[in-house]
Amino acid sequence: MRKIASKDLGMLPLKEKDRPIVRALLSAGCCARCILRFCCIGLQSAYRQSYEDLMNELQTFVSAGGCGKSHDVADHEHTEDPPCKRVKLDTVEGDTEVVPHAQAESDLDTAEPKVCVVCLGVLQHFCDKTFAKKVSEAVTAEGYQFDSLVLSVSLPAQLSVREHSTWLLVKKEVREKGLCLGKDDVIQVKEAFKWIMNGLVSQELCVPVLAKSLFEVSVGFTHPETDGDCHFLATTCSDCFKPAKNKQSVFTRMAVVKALEKITDENFRRQFPCPPKCPTTRCTAQDIQCLHVSVFVAGRYNKFSRTLPQTPWVIDGERRMESSVEELITAPLLSAFRSEGFNFSSSGREDVDVRTLGNGRPFAVELLNPHRSQFSKEEVRELQEAINKSSDKIRVRDLQIVTRDAVGHMKEGEEEKTKSYGALIWTQRPIEKEDIEFIKDIKELKIAQKTPLRVLHRRPLAVRQRVIHTMTARFLDAHHFHLHLRTQAGTYIKEFVHGDFGRTRPNLCDLMKTDTDILELDVESVDVDWPPAVGD
Repeated sequence: MRKIASKDLGMLPLKEKDRPIVRALLSAGCCARCILRFCCIGLQSAYRQSYEDLMNELQTFVSAGGCGKSHDVADHEHTEDPPCKRVKLDTVEGDTEVVPHAQAESDLDTAEPKVCVVCLGVLQHFCDKTFAKKVSEAVTAEGYQFDSLVLSVSLPAQLSVREHSTWLLVKKEVREKGLCLGKDDVIQVKEAFKWIMNGLVSQELCVPVLAKSLFEVSVGFTHPETDGDCHFLATTCSDCFKPAKNKQSVFTRMAVVKALEKITDENFRRQFPCPPKCPTTRCTAQDIQCLHVSVFVAGRYNKFSRTLPQTPWVIDGERRMESSVEELITAPLLSAFRSEGFNFSSSGREDVDVRTLGNGRPFAVELLNPHRSQFSKEEVRELQEAINKSSDKIRVRDLQIVTRDAVGHMKEGEEEKTKSYGALIWTQRPIEKEDIEFIKDIKELKIAQKTPLRVLHRRPLAVRQRVIHTMTARFLDAHHFHLHLRTQAGTYIKEFVHGDFGRTRPNLCDLMKTDTDILELDVESVDVDWPPAVGD
């Protein structure tokens, strides 16, 4: 069980049964904070003490036991040193080094190395105001807007191996005393690191450091000297280490932990030293990484041009159009949110030569890692105006910041939605008004559409069943009329008109018994009730 209480927070809540563990860990080369971890000390304030104070208390605790005392550190009195062998402290630049005053008969007759054999220096050299200031300066330099943050830490996978090795040492000491202690009760390095650093980073940046936040600051550590510590596990537990495309090494922390759960204590001891060998170098802190969760902006757009694609049009590596709906909308957003990228999605799409009129087509933009995320309604309105002023080819309405979950509503039941179109139709044979009157009587026409030839390069070959709910026709002249259709979303209108070499059946050519073609097409409404309208 973790010990989380003490009468005096300045003292460590260590018990008599912890004494052999502390003694063994000091001798093995563990740092003061790792000793607290393996003694299952859950008192956060204990870890926040200076490293020198912690080591002094541990030395007092062990020395008192060596002279026959059995009281806890929390109860010891400050008296003259008893006439027994003690361990002398030499402190250099924050690195506490244990040097025996004499060759004691105890287990403490070896000097503690400058770098901890377990945490490889993470809890020794990177848990102070100096490192907190370094983190703060790195975050400030990135220019993010945030009112809280979560601090995450990435540790080398070999720490898990060294942790396991040290645990086996502790387990031996505990078993010899007839006690029982669970490995899960040991405080994790990450947990101890955050207990110390969360408050220090919060003080530097003047914002709370929370367990959850939209803004994440990541601190990563590497230790090349001990990279090979994990390699023996690949032979013993080969099924745990499988190559992955996005991983530089098969020895990920999760894979190593999985392997350690499978290997027996005896087999582990045969292949890895217990306790671990002393390193000569400490961990290296990698660049501080900052990441803000995506911000989603939604709205509806109109497209008034017949030479503007929805997304950049690149064929065989060559750009065919100078701009796109996507670029005209996202350029001002990327600038305002200072985002590193985006994902654009919409409720369907129109061809380059098709206009989108009426209330427009719903769209959503995911802004990746935005450095600014908070905008007032007035500022969002100004953004909408900036988009609309940038080009006369599009217009945006109902611009708003939405949640990730809300974006899902745009795609829900998309094929069950309806869309309305207006089309200019040409007929091969001359027609009169009476020739198109029958069209208005056609209701709920079911058609089968094989994937059109023009999109076969990007869509799988399939036959899709679609419904044309209603149609009306307005006569223009002997070879032209205007056709209005209300259809199931996903219907290929052009192919319904000209038949696509028989790939759509029935089609308008079949119905009118003459060849027909489409000259112009407009999307008049997309009947998706999202996003909600924004009032003026």
